[in-house]
Amino acid sequence: MTCEWRAVLLAGGRSSRMGTDKAALPWGDGTLLTHMRTLLLAAGANDVVVSGNHPQFDGIPDGMPDTGPMGALAQLAPRLQDGTWMVVPVDMPLLSADLLQALLATEAACACVEDHPLPMVLRIDARVRAVMDEMGAREERARSLRALQARLQARYLPAPPWRAALRNCNTPEAWSALRAMR
Repeated sequence: MTCEWRAVLLAGGRSSRMGTDKAALPWGDGTLLTHMRTLLLAAGANDVVVSGNHPQFDGIPDGMPDTGPMGALAQLAPRLQDGTWMVVPVDMPLLSADLLQALLATEAACACVEDHPLPMVLRIDARVRAVMDEMGAREERARSLRALQARLQARYLPAPPWRAALRNCNTPEAWSALRAMR
């Protein structure tokens, strides 16, 4: 199992389907952003890099907005040191430390849960950074986390044990259903 790892918390999207900034939605004693950051640190992350315009956490705004999660990750790549990184969306508050640890326990360059591009472990080195850069420069349809995972020959964990933890919220209806689950 990996002792040292860091996290990228993706919180820079437009939240267009939700109609409001998902990172600012209330969860527990704070927001989805504060909850997810706390969850990552409690699970063992040595550092959490927030992708998005969130100055309270030294967030890194997208230099090229509207490029999706892969675009944001590619833009961050030059700032991320070599090593193990967990990439997590801000809108998945039921994630568990057990799932994160299961992903970290793989030794693949890239790992995620089948049928779910996030959360994802990346073991960043010069080769992975070059692939991230190339993927980030692609046209919209070809620029995706799934394309990155295919290129890196990702290891996929089976989904059934993790289905509840992988719920996210992209619409007001999904948000209501997620809040009802807590």
